[in-house]
Amino acid sequence: MAETFDVVVIGGGPTGENVGARAAAAGLSVALVERELLGGECSYWACIPSKALLRPAEAQWLARHAPGVGETVKGAIDARAVLERRDAMVQGYKDDSQVKWAEGAKLTVVRGHGRLSGPRTVRVEGSGGARELMARKAVVLATGSRPRLPDVPGLKEARPWDNREGTAAKQVPRRLVVLGGGAVAVELAQAWRSLGAEVTLAQRGRGLLSRFEPFVSQEVEQALRDSGVTVRLGTQATRVERPGGRGEVTVTLSTGEVVRADELLVAMGRVANTAELGLETVGLTPGKPVEVDDQLRAKSVEGGWLYACGDVNGRNLLTHMGKYQARLAGDHIAGKEVRAWADAKATPQVIFTHPQVASVGLTEAQARERGLNVRTVLTSLGSVAGTSLLGPGLGGTAMLVVDERRRVIVGATFTGPGIGELLHAATIAVAGEVPLDTLWHAVPSFPTVSEVWLRLLEAYGL
Repeated sequence: MAETFDVVVIGGGPTGENVGARAAAAGLSVALVERELLGGECSYWACIPSKALLRPAEAQWLARHAPGVGETVKGAIDARAVLERRDAMVQGYKDDSQVKWAEGAKLTVVRGHGRLSGPRTVRVEGSGGARELMARKAVVLATGSRPRLPDVPGLKEARPWDNREGTAAKQVPRRLVVLGGGAVAVELAQAWRSLGAEVTLAQRGRGLLSRFEPFVSQEVEQALRDSGVTVRLGTQATRVERPGGRGEVTVTLSTGEVVRADELLVAMGRVANTAELGLETVGLTPGKPVEVDDQLRAKSVEGGWLYACGDVNGRNLLTHMGKYQARLAGDHIAGKEVRAWADAKATPQVIFTHPQVASVGLTEAQARERGLNVRTVLTSLGSVAGTSLLGPGLGGTAMLVVDERRRVIVGATFTGPGIGELLHAATIAVAGEVPLDTLWHAVPSFPTVSEVWLRLLEAYGL
């Protein structure tokens, strides 16, 4: 017989945990179904471990720029200590603490692979057999996404790394080839280079991080080259060879260059993880994102009982935006009126390279594509005393995209040391549509890097 809950959530990553906790806090009974580790991709194989790998190199980089300290920073990073810290940050790849949290949040954790078996019903296949779950109010899909593997001859057989192996490797490879130019590619290229690997990054486009402002690509590319990464732009893998799927891997690029390495990391996008969710039982197409409305309900499923949050709906593939959607979905299931809009208008993102990259809202190109009359203002991060105090040679760029008709900021991008912590101020300005004349009275403390806001508003003419 089916076990009945008010809400059944398939996927126990950050998104699933948040929607479940929100609904449970409203007094609803919730089953949280997870086939792997509770906490999901971000906790064990993405956000957390990648930042644990990157942080020591950033600290070293900053220290080397500090007068009186830089001269004392010698030698290589202790890779073993970094990997041990990475393992500690992911709890040794065990989810005991997450399960304890879930139980404290009044969630019923169900282990196994969950899939829809019809309207409001979920079948869970686990080690103890199959269980049938019935949802009185809602089923929520929160299964995230998986890496996309391009169709390159020999690539699949070569058993390349994706983000999981790229963050969880137990040893530093002597030579590493990275295919891709997005966030995962640049972060892990810099991380493994800092731990001693010889890294070659190949990107088919003419620049890195192409979804950001053009100056971001230039600055990150230079930073990677300065750290010793070999960057190849405008090229892509045409063939990969690795007999038996182990040992040396040979990558042939479209330029004719042949690169040999000990490991190959593929970071070329992600696809919604919906192929094995039983979508066909409710009239949806497996393998594609689940299209949702602004209440996160599947558009083509009658009755409004099916929700999809996070990467699985394709709206915005960032952990924090999945959690944002989850909170709204949980509230809506509990009976509140909600509407998701920040995932389309005020999305913040930080790339944790050194220098860091941070952005929110629209780029100039995106704003113009939407028909907005915009003006951009740009200044050097090195123009403020707070940056100078961090050490000579540290700088970066700050840029605002201003809607001239409404005199509000619709986009902001920063590069520089630690500027991820500057971003929330910009996010508030974009999400809140704060008029520039009001922002002029938000006085930044001296001497902080945040004083760049004053420089930007002055450059606008205030």
